Amino acid sequence: MAKQDKEQQMVFGIRAVQEAITAGKEIEKVMIKKGLQGTLFQKFLELVRSHNIPFQFVPIEKLNRTSRQNHQGVIAMISPVTYQDIEQLIPSIYDEGKEPFVLVLDHITDVRNFGAIARTAECAGVDAIVIPETGAAAVTADAIKTSAGALHTMPVCRVRSLISTIEFLQNSGLKIVAATEKGAVNYDQANYRGPIALVMGAEDRGVDAKILAAAEIKSKIPILGEIESLNVSVAAGILMYEIVKKRS
Repeated sequence: MAKQDKEQQMVFGIRAVQEAITAGKEIEKVMIKKGLQGTLFQKFLELVRSHNIPFQFVPIEKLNRTSRQNHQGVIAMISPVTYQDIEQLIPSIYDEGKEPFVLVLDHITDVRNFGAIARTAECAGVDAIVIPETGAAAVTADAIKTSAGALHTMPVCRVRSLISTIEFLQNSGLKIVAATEKGAVNYDQANYRGPIALVMGAEDRGVDAKILAAAEIKSKIPILGEIESLNVSVAAGILMYEIVKKRS
């Protein structure tokens, strides 16, 4: 992507970012120069926090590397999609007479893996993708391109706590399926009927231990070669279509 295109997805300066938030723009995250102070800044920070927008304090050098614009110590990244609320989405899926099929991505950081997973999820009829607010790949132009546009149509729900969201999904009648090499059952032998939430973890750390403990099904994909694990987008595709097969 050209530098100009990237900068078109940014807003610079406290007042400009305030206006973007007030106007209802979907803010991916805000980078703030370390050491900013003053009444205007405090009101700005309160606004960011009240809208649950992820933010981080960074050195001025990082802001300067991100953009050559006059950023005044604040840069906001605008999301190309509007995130949805999982707690509103699940009841609406039930209201349509469907059994929800949700994909939860536990801190998958590579945007191309994220995009590839979203593409397969859309083809497999997944109803929504859940991602955490921080520590995970965001819906960027690269992710959308890799998804072949699926991220423009697939509902994406960004949540503060994956653990709390898992609890909500269970209370809503969804069975939690966690993909793990420590699984007790091979992926093709599990019962995937009914409402399902499939959890995929990052390749380096896997699914969070608390989510694994809460999962009703721990599915593993046998590895028969020398390499210890599959690419997460490939593993997600295998499991999603096994779920489709069992539910159809």
